[in-house]
Amino acid sequence: MQPFGQVPVYEDGDVKQFESRAIIRSMAHQYGKKGEELIYWDSRQQAVVANWIDVEDHHFEPPVLKLISELVLKPKKGLTPEEETVAGAEAKLAKVLDVYEARLSKLKYLASDKYTIADMLHLPNIQALMGTQAKKLFDSRPHLSAWCAEILARPAWIKVVEMQQNAQA
Repeated sequence: MQPFGQVPVYEDGDVKQFESRAIIRSMAHQYGKKGEELIYWDSRQQAVVANWIDVEDHHFEPPVLKLISELVLKPKKGLTPEEETVAGAEAKLAKVLDVYEARLSKLKYLASDKYTIADMLHLPNIQALMGTQAKKLFDSRPHLSAWCAEILARPAWIKVVEMQQNAQA
């Protein structure tokens, strides 16, 4: 079903989605008016959300995935993180987080003063880094730190974390 043989895959009737951000966008449009709206119906406002989704995908996630690999996954396998790789990824992420800090000094959330899928997409990676030395990169930026605390405390996200913990127990 997934042309690249990977997960995730999402089917809703005859619609098949296979990239996580495409799935989230589709679900937000399909079900957005039945609960908390995570998108805008106005195309200009939604364009800003789309921009921050792309920032998350192209600028935030690449250094974060390197940090998760080095600081979370390697230690779980009994391996030692490569200091040079960690330092390089932290430096790249710090530049991204400086942009976020500036943005969040003006708005409550990345795309606007409303929580959107642009914020939601950051949750798994931020959660993964909060137990590592990379947490300092978030804590040292007051607006970013407040944003992280708020989105990580959302009831729906807390349920996701609890489900993950129960599955690992």
